[in-house]
Amino acid sequence: MNTINQIMFNLKSNRAAVIDEGEDGLSAILEGPRGVCFEVVASWGSGWDHISVVMEDHKGVRTPTWEDMCFVKDFFFRSDETVVQYHPSADDYVRLHPHCLHLWRPQDVDLPKPPKIFV
Repeated sequence: MNTINQIMFNLKSNRAAVIDEGEDGLSAILEGPRGVCFEVVASWGSGWDHISVVMEDHKGVRTPTWEDMCFVKDFFFRSDETVVQYHPSADDYVRLHPHCLHLWRPQDVDLPKPPKIFV
């Protein structure tokens, strides 16, 4: 994940509204491509980097697209980092918001990746 200083620089450059800050995360509203806004919660505690993303545009609140999630990934993570969107088992599934997607990256483990030709 980018350093907190880089994240704060990105937020200021984007004219984002930081809603709340803590020692291991923040929440903000940032402007994305095509006039959309993202409500994000970024956290970096308990061994995980994590971003929750909800998108809103002129049509209302919607689930972010692949391009939206790429924008958010590039905003919060370095270009050399791999992050994932998990689809947990039914027993582990928690749905607090119908349009929220998440990006995850463990801090102390390199995520396994398929061969580049498969991606």
